[in-house]
Amino acid sequence: MDQLLIRGGRPLQGEVRIAGAKNAALPELCAALLTAEPVVLRNVPHLQDVATMIKLLRHMGVQAQRPEPDSTELQLDAGSLDKPEAPYEMVKTMRASILVLGPLLARTGRARVSLPGGCAIGSRPVDQHIKGLQAMGAEITVAHGYIEARVPTASGRLQGARITTDMVTVTGTENLLMAATLAEGETVLDNAAQEPEVTDLADMLVAMGARIEGIGTRRLVVQGVERLQAPCARDASGGDGLKGHDIIADRIEAGTFLCAVTAAGGEVLLRGARADHLEAVIDKLRQAGAKISAVPEGIRISAHGRPKAVGFRTSEYPAFPTDMQAQFMVVDCIAEGSATITETIFENRYMHVNELVRLGANIVVDGHTAVVQGVPRLSGAQVMATDLRASASLVIAGLVAEGETLVQRIYHLDRGYDRMERKLRELGADIERIKGPPV
Repeated sequence: MDQLLIRGGRPLQGEVRIAGAKNAALPELCAALLTAEPVVLRNVPHLQDVATMIKLLRHMGVQAQRPEPDSTELQLDAGSLDKPEAPYEMVKTMRASILVLGPLLARTGRARVSLPGGCAIGSRPVDQHIKGLQAMGAEITVAHGYIEARVPTASGRLQGARITTDMVTVTGTENLLMAATLAEGETVLDNAAQEPEVTDLADMLVAMGARIEGIGTRRLVVQGVERLQAPCARDASGGDGLKGHDIIADRIEAGTFLCAVTAAGGEVLLRGARADHLEAVIDKLRQAGAKISAVPEGIRISAHGRPKAVGFRTSEYPAFPTDMQAQFMVVDCIAEGSATITETIFENRYMHVNELVRLGANIVVDGHTAVVQGVPRLSGAQVMATDLRASASLVIAGLVAEGETLVQRIYHLDRGYDRMERKLRELGADIERIKGPPV
């Protein structure tokens, strides 16, 4: 399998374009299942998880293609959807595969979906998805690793319901939101996730003809419609504009590059990045000493000298995201002072700590809390990525470590970052991919 060889010690300079958001692209690919009309998505990132989802949709009978191999546009047509199932062998590496469940039930009245896989960062049960769909009238059984679901009503449509999830769940909100758009009557989703990716999905659904109120809040109210159409953006005059939907920029990729510059030093423009989606992260990075400003082109950052240690606590949006915990920890690893980090979302999200310690970091973990004592420098070594965001943290650590760092198992990185090593190389990093046999 591929590895990344990094020779640290170089500041980052220049500009990089932030790709479309992985966590918006995946549910929006699934939203194409809700209509028989062709759907165009733009700013679709080139990621392994996106490729896996496209393969799954094709298995179901959906036509999916990019106009050119390097294009960020994707054309989808679910008019011939004929196989509402997601087999284990196609979804075992990706938790987001559960997002086909709601759209399939809403559109076809039945679904057979394997329980999903993904990063081993902790328990991420799908019971909230099942509970919500059952409240909407679906009959669901879980056996032999599969969710078997059908809609028993004479109309074949789900029924509107009031649903309050036991916890804030992003994919749960997305799944139930998509299902509710074609249900009969009104659905109220309380305790809904507020992440920008959820808002972007809701905006796409509205452009497809869905009736949704409360977008961006904890309470979503959906009036079901009989059918959805291809998304169509509105122009400045309020008329129909360009057909299709533009996926928002990936705030986690942007945050990862912000942490990389803060740790390694330099001056970088992140084109297309949105500061309003990263306020909690930017606030902490400014406390660490980075100069960050929102500009018309995106986000500009300047960092020089050793950062200052900054503690934080992960929580649901708009608080500090769990998907940025590992990357920010690297900043604290080489900062002046000590910082306390508390992880509240996933119980196994400190698996990168042992690998950072191999590079010379001083980190002590006690349950959900990590205490990081900054050291003047890290030292290059061979390390192994354990999950997607851990991969990114090890790359950042390699950028600041003395000597060579070899990051193994970077297939995790390819799941969520669009050609990261190429972008870092354009910023002046000494990084190269060493090709290996398939996993």
